[in-house]
Amino acid sequence: MKRRTFRAEGAHAGRVLVEAVAAELGLPVADVRRLVDVGAVYVAGRRARDGAARLQPAQVVTVVLEEAGQSPLEAAKPAAPLRVLFEDADVIAVDKPAGLNAQPTEGRVGGSLVDVVSEHLGRQAGLVHRLDRETSGVTVFGKTAAATSALAEAFREGTARKRYLAATGPGLAAGGTVDLPLSKDPSRPGRWRATRAANGVPAWTDYRTLFAGDAFCLVELLPRTGRTHQLRAHLTALGTPILGDARYGGAGSAGRLMASRCLLHAHALELGHPRTGRPLRLEAPVPEDLRAFFDAAGVGIPEGAIGAAAAP
Repeated sequence: MKRRTFRAEGAHAGRVLVEAVAAELGLPVADVRRLVDVGAVYVAGRRARDGAARLQPAQVVTVVLEEAGQSPLEAAKPAAPLRVLFEDADVIAVDKPAGLNAQPTEGRVGGSLVDVVSEHLGRQAGLVHRLDRETSGVTVFGKTAAATSALAEAFREGTARKRYLAATGPGLAAGGTVDLPLSKDPSRPGRWRATRAANGVPAWTDYRTLFAGDAFCLVELLPRTGRTHQLRAHLTALGTPILGDARYGGAGSAGRLMASRCLLHAHALELGHPRTGRPLRLEAPVPEDLRAFFDAAGVGIPEGAIGAAAAP
């Protein structure tokens, strides 16, 4: 991420926000207004909503100029049609497409999965959990405050059971459990490392290899915890990063098959209904890019209840 920060001192103190930013960054005022509109300008740590507001002396202004290699002023890609997997008075579950942010980012508001679902509901959707931008699959939201709270507790307490599918590099063992703690990688911003050498947070992932070939492997992942980048970091620690995961060193192809994104899919989710307590089982179809790897391997996609994936 590329950003610029300055303090409202001297000529900037008391100046209109958009004029101060334009002068500091050497940008047209019209462009700065657009940066404010998309949510890329912050004053005193809060997203600026009014470009005509006057800066108070010593206020700190931050402008996000680039995020994920893209300027906030570039038009956001139109969101794919919403695929609803389940909906009732309390819950809505959708199939998140790859390439869509789960929630508004630091450099932009609007166009995220939260925004798309909220538009569908006609009110704010209750964010419960998040998938990485390139990860596809089951995502659940609360439709009421009570439902959102109950769903969030299920994820927090580990009673929400998840199954992911991924294509990785070759050499993955038949199955087992990865219990390496996770910590931020100081040498690579934006990455997490799975190691006992640092004071990390506990993380557990059960896995079962569905196919092991010379070019790639297919794996079922059952995380017991829900840490940031847990599955990506754990598979990298095993020496088999997820294909297409540029941040963690995953190769872009496996033979004739190409991976244009991190081939990780949240396939299934099981948890109690927030109001009735009855089991709620949700499943998102495997997308075409990952399904191509299953077809090439000639193996079936796991179905049914989520069980232990560790090797016998």
